[in-house]
Amino acid sequence: MKAKVDISNLPKVSNPGRICILKSKWHLQHVQSMADACRAVLEDAGYTQIDEYTLPGCLEIPLAARDLLAEDASNLAVNAENKIDAIVCFGIIVKGDTLHFEMISEESMRGLGSVMHDFRCPILVEILPVFEMQQAIARSSDDEFNKGIEAAVAAVEMVAWRRSICV
Repeated sequence: MKAKVDISNLPKVSNPGRICILKSKWHLQHVQSMADACRAVLEDAGYTQIDEYTLPGCLEIPLAARDLLAEDASNLAVNAENKIDAIVCFGIIVKGDTLHFEMISEESMRGLGSVMHDFRCPILVEILPVFEMQQAIARSSDDEFNKGIEAAVAAVEMVAWRRSICV
C-alpha cells in the first residue's frame, strides 16, 4: 500500500549539520530517483551540505556508514558545525532464485542498526527488498509516493526531536 507523507509541517532545523546519503549502484536510476527526492526535501528543511556516496551494493552500506561516523567523531573537536546529523541509505534488492536476497537484506539492516546504535546517529533506511522490479519503480517514481521523501522527512524529524531533548 502506498502512503503519501505530509511535508507541510516539517520542522526547520536550526544550524543544520551534514546529511550523508549512501546509495547502492545496483538499479541506480531508481535509487538515484529516491536520493534526488530526499535531497529536495532536505534542502527545503534548511540543509545545504548533503554528501552523496555511491557504493558497490547494499551490503557495503553499513561499513560506509560506520566509516563516515567514525571519521566524523574523530573530527568533531576540529569542526563541530560540520557534524553528521543523519545518514540516509537507498538501495534495491530484487528477489531472485537463491537466498542471496534474504542474506543481503537481513545483513544490511542488521549492520545499519548496529552502526546507528553504536554511534547514536539516526540512520534512515530505504533499502527496498522487492519481489519484482515494478515494486521498486512504484516506490521510486517521480511522485508524492517516492520513498526518498519519506526518508528525508524521517531524518529531519529525528534530528529535530533529538535536538529537542538536548542529545
